[in-house]
Amino acid sequence: MHWARRIEQEIERVFQHITGAQQLKGIYNEERRRFSVIKNQPRRIVEKVALDIERLLAKKRKALDRLAGEAERLQREHLWKDSIKYSMDGEGEVENPSHIKLEFVYDPNFKNNVNYSYTAVQIPTDIYKGAPVILNELNWTQALEKVFMENSREDPSLLWQAFGSATGVTRYYPATPWKAPDKIDLYDVRRRPWYIQGASSPKDMVILVDVSGSVSGLTLKLIKASVMEMLDTLSDDDYVNVARFNEKAEAVVPCFKHLVQANVRNKKIFKEAVQQMQAKGTTDYKSGFHFAFNQLLNKTNVPRANCNKIIMLFTDGGEDRAQDVFLQYNWPNKTVRVFTFSVGQHNYDVTPLQWIACTNKGYYFEIRSICAIRINTQEYLDVLGRPMVLAGGVAKQVQWTNVYQDALVSGGTKISLNMHNQLILGVMGVDVHLDEIKRLTPRYNLGANGYIFAIDPNGYLLLHPNLRPKLVNLPEPVTLDFLDAEVEDSNKEEIRRQMIDGRPGEMQIKTLLKSVDEQYIDDVYRGYTWAPINGTDYSLGLVLPPYNEYYIQADLSDVMLQLQCKCSSGHVEYCKRLHLSDNNTQFLQNFLSLIIDISPDSDECDQDLIHNLILDSRIIGQLASRVWKNKDLNSYGFLAVFASTDGGITRVFPNVAADVWDEDPEPFNSNFYRRSLDNKGYMFRAPQKSSLDDMVNGDNGTVGILVSSAIEVNLGGKLLKPAVVGVKLDLEAWVDKFKILASNVSDGRQGTHKCGASRMCEMDCEANTDDLLCYLIDDGGFLVMSNQRDHWKKMGLFFGDVDPYLMYALFNNSIYVRRQSFQYQSACEPISSSHTGAAPRRFFVPSVADLLSLAWWTSTTKPSSCVTIQSQFYFTNTTNMYNVLQDCGNCSRLIHAKRIENTNLLFVVAESLPCSTCEIERLTQVRTEPDPDPTKTQPRPNPRPDPHQDQIKIQPRPDKDSNQDQTKTRTKTRPRPEPRPDQDPNQDPKQDPNQDQPKTRTKTRPSPETRPKPRPDKDPNQDQNQDQTKI
Repeated sequence: MHWARRIEQEIERVFQHITGAQQLKGIYNEERRRFSVIKNQPRRIVEKVALDIERLLAKKRKALDRLAGEAERLQREHLWKDSIKYSMDGEGEVENPSHIKLEFVYDPNFKNNVNYSYTAVQIPTDIYKGAPVILNELNWTQALEKVFMENSREDPSLLWQAFGSATGVTRYYPATPWKAPDKIDLYDVRRRPWYIQGASSPKDMVILVDVSGSVSGLTLKLIKASVMEMLDTLSDDDYVNVARFNEKAEAVVPCFKHLVQANVRNKKIFKEAVQQMQAKGTTDYKSGFHFAFNQLLNKTNVPRANCNKIIMLFTDGGEDRAQDVFLQYNWPNKTVRVFTFSVGQHNYDVTPLQWIACTNKGYYFEIRSICAIRINTQEYLDVLGRPMVLAGGVAKQVQWTNVYQDALVSGGTKISLNMHNQLILGVMGVDVHLDEIKRLTPRYNLGANGYIFAIDPNGYLLLHPNLRPKLVNLPEPVTLDFLDAEVEDSNKEEIRRQMIDGRPGEMQIKTLLKSVDEQYIDDVYRGYTWAPINGTDYSLGLVLPPYNEYYIQADLSDVMLQLQCKCSSGHVEYCKRLHLSDNNTQFLQNFLSLIIDISPDSDECDQDLIHNLILDSRIIGQLASRVWKNKDLNSYGFLAVFASTDGGITRVFPNVAADVWDEDPEPFNSNFYRRSLDNKGYMFRAPQKSSLDDMVNGDNGTVGILVSSAIEVNLGGKLLKPAVVGVKLDLEAWVDKFKILASNVSDGRQGTHKCGASRMCEMDCEANTDDLLCYLIDDGGFLVMSNQRDHWKKMGLFFGDVDPYLMYALFNNSIYVRRQSFQYQSACEPISSSHTGAAPRRFFVPSVADLLSLAWWTSTTKPSSCVTIQSQFYFTNTTNMYNVLQDCGNCSRLIHAKRIENTNLLFVVAESLPCSTCEIERLTQVRTEPDPDPTKTQPRPNPRPDPHQDQIKIQPRPDKDSNQDQTKTRTKTRPRPEPRPDQDPNQDPKQDPNQDQPKTRTKTRPSPETRPKPRPDKDPNQDQNQDQTKI
């Protein structure tokens, strides 16, 4: 269409005239003597960063080893005392922390008020604080305080140091007030993924659930709750399946044909399926065990842990011992452990269940009530820890957890180490904040679209610009697979596979890329380079666009900065003492004051960043003085003209427009900046709003459309894109111009023109707004301009919400392509429940239904993590012009569409649809969906490390109240456990069928040489008038 050509020419003419794009290229060449053009060397960058991270983590591990060794020594030298008293007045543990008067000071590194002179202790609510085992634990671990302090003095960058005991005690440094959640404090360190990973080897587990008719009612409720608690003891290193059985056995999730990774998403699917189970039929243990052994022992090529193999049987009891099944699959080698759980109040003989457990290297537990669920579903970890104790130093592993949010208000990754004597003592941990690791990575020489990333052995991200969970303080790890963070394709699958295998490599690929705001898809070229981080299981990668093969490095001998303009600089850490401010003017004043005081060449400042900032300020200043100040923007329908640079400067003219500039001041974070670099020509973007927003607040003249274009400069034969220039269009003025350009008036032709042969409507976007729809739509399917008066408040909406019939026609005729992917970092509002008691909101009163279902233990009114389907639309590359007839049965219309060259716009002219009976798919961008159908997801390879070798994994600990939205890494060590009395699995376990309290293993106090300790259960009848050991 000739109208599209006229629109294209007008955009090119006014943009070049106003922005000074050509003049800016000349200024860069004029300033050539003030900077060098340096070549990025991806392989060298990756190897250097990997080495720096290796050294950082080795330093943290040194602190961890010191803690673990000292903890094992202290425990060995500790003499067990039965006479320790639990007293509110003595020097012992206190029930109310307010009885200790401590002063806390705010530390920005911890994002919390802390006290550096003490450690603090947390004990789970369901553990009796006066039990001798707890008081002895508090006694010997108090001496760790000195080691914690020594570590902090040697490495001031250390964050939280913590010891999680196998008895449930958590001692951490520095001390900070423990923040209880809204309802009840159920934090138990032994159920945290970092503890589980540190205390046991990876597991392949099949959970068998008896759903015969005898387990109906309360017993079935207890079984369901127990299975869900059991799932929570699994980490991303484990693989699991859940099956229900009566006369026959079948998976509770039919599409899970084999073991699946115990990640957050899969466990959620299992829990939803478990809740739907119903009791019927008769019990046949053999069917269940046949299913379980086939899952664990089959030779199919599916991912699994290949370490511990476990069957968990939940039932009310039965007479069958299924001996022939064990003889067929498990004896005499007994490669699979079987744990049995007798659930509910009943009079069945439990001897067969005890026999099954003891003859298959497992353990027998009783769950008579809700109170017994949590402690009995985690006790099996002690049994799994015994082989690690017997292996001695070989099994003492350093583990790196997933990225997590912590109960102590921090985020990152943790390194942990197991400690043991005769049993697992616990897990020692040291936190590593992700910011510490990020500071070792280059940023600005890689450009806005270059980045460093790192993954763990499961393919989960440690570092990535798209690792941005919408929620903080989740009770799960922050796990995002590399292939979910980017647009997945076969090349990236191969990159992921090689990184997990620990092999270095590089690859140049063409791939799809989501924009920063996830509204657009671009087809781009990227270079990937990767290498392992020695001493860890992590692998580091670098992504670099072809236009960032070179970068500018300023070479300045003096300070040339004269910031007498409306410039914005992103809040980058230019200098250590530079005070950040959300107010750009204040930020620049702070910056100027600092460089006058210390000079930018000081060691306190990043010289490269400072010099580039100064250089870019000079260059953009010349552009403003030579070009912008001589232009009358209003006469061209412009509200503002701007330029942004790689050095971090954004300058807006005139100053009044700068005062209301609402784009991100850091160019590297700006959607327009990054998309302009990846695309040729002019990128249009209307203010994006959802269909529910009140779009414009009355003053049409304040609505602007951002148009931007990257500047490509040839410097001595080297092509770079050091800046982006653009304008903000006055929407009202340009809509009028758009209608004139697409009208018969501007044609210069006589007479009227029809929409097509045998059509009566006049082909004029200005004169015929009733019958003719004229639109400019961008490459993501968002409305930029329209000739319809009632569309004024719809500018920036997804076009499927403006004209669903026309958008469907464009999509159905392959003008647009849709790309759908799952968004695993979404946050969704919780579904309201009516099962709470009648009381004011601040006082939660659980109802009977809450108590039976345990829902009140975990329910919350806060948003929860969920999965949404994310849809993006983008242009096909088949043709630039389309003529379409949309047939709706009893009516039809002509549609003409033409790509506007050198822009991201589509010009659409269509007749008004005379009927509304078209059956179409209503297209949208985002909608909340259940978790993805596992049958549509191919398993991703996660090569397992040798369980007897040092391992490093990352795992989150998102517990407790936390306002911090950062992620951190945590490190832990399992200390040699104080001998806690566990019964030999080959002996008959203690049984008491008449007992209606939660069953625990009986332990006898050992001699001082062995000192095994009984597991602490809350005992309200125990003597409380004893002295306490001071914490």
